[in-house]
Amino acid sequence: MGADLKVGYVDVVKIIDAAPQGDAALSKLEQEFGPRDKSLVATRDQIRKLEEELGDNASPLTDEVRTRKEREVVSLKRSLKRESQEFREDYNLRRNEELAGLQKIVHSAIIEIAKDEGYDLILHQGAIYASDAIDITQKVLEKLKRK
Repeated sequence: MGADLKVGYVDVVKIIDAAPQGDAALSKLEQEFGPRDKSLVATRDQIRKLEEELGDNASPLTDEVRTRKEREVVSLKRSLKRESQEFREDYNLRRNEELAGLQKIVHSAIIEIAKDEGYDLILHQGAIYASDAIDITQKVLEKLKRK
């Protein structure tokens, strides 16, 4: 039995990092979340500008204007904090969804190779050592590039 056993090993992390489908998922996320990110950056810039105006002794402000700008800074900071947290949560949720989809594609490609080439066992985690002779990582990447 031992001589007939065909074993392979794949580095799934390397595959996910290098697969063209991973780049496509990142582009999708950038398109989806880019506008929100730019809005957050614009709000940060607005806060910075207001704080500079408040700290600039060269341009004296009336008490009324100073108070209004201070309230605006507090309000913008509160809003920025809330929007940043929502952005991170939404982004992480979508990234995890995209990663799960990519993992399904990778696992499907591995199973196809295993069946097509008669592998009895494919390892991907927990292997302390895998020789180049059984490493099919590149083969899986090539299959993903053709999809």
